[in-house]
Amino acid sequence: MKVAIVDDDPIVCSSLSTILIQDSEVEVLWTAYDGTSAVKQYQSLKPDVLLMDVQMSGGNGLDAAREIINDDEQARILFLTTFADKSYIEQALSIGGKGYLIKQDVASVLPALQAVMAGQVVLGAKALSQLPLEGNSPDASSHSQESDHFAALSSREREIAALVAQGLDNHDIASRLFLSEGTIRNRISDILTKLDMTNRTQLAISWIHAHAS
Repeated sequence: MKVAIVDDDPIVCSSLSTILIQDSEVEVLWTAYDGTSAVKQYQSLKPDVLLMDVQMSGGNGLDAAREIINDDEQARILFLTTFADKSYIEQALSIGGKGYLIKQDVASVLPALQAVMAGQVVLGAKALSQLPLEGNSPDASSHSQESDHFAALSSREREIAALVAQGLDNHDIASRLFLSEGTIRNRISDILTKLDMTNRTQLAISWIHAHAS
């Protein structure tokens, strides 16, 4: 897996590089310290996954990601930042980002990169918790519609959906429910098909809004 890192703190770039290359399957192709440089470097040497900060001087990560994805719709960009801000998270996903993590949870970076390589969209638990807007919960009728929507699922599928909404990955869900990861993967695929969704992020967001108090 070829990775590039973009962060305006050179120490962060160096530290992440050191952590990631401990895995023999990871190669850090290049690092950049602002969005403008990231766009230029990406055009010259495309990584499998680009790990991108959000707020940077010299061109922020969201604008850079938008430009990169406009030129290469297959680009995999995983945001890693200190800002658990709802608007940032929504922008990151809306432009085609493959995930959003908070820097405090550095141990989750490598598993998240692997998940993105496997075609998943990844949200850290803290980022996921920011998605419902305070004071903007669904009204009674929309809540009822969402509840009816999820009523199509079996009790086991609803249990899995709830765990997905908590930010658990397939391994953690399998451990919690004493099932194999393959079974969980197949069940989630069935859930997405039933709900006409394309990824687990949509499932998580929909579940949170449906069950917001």
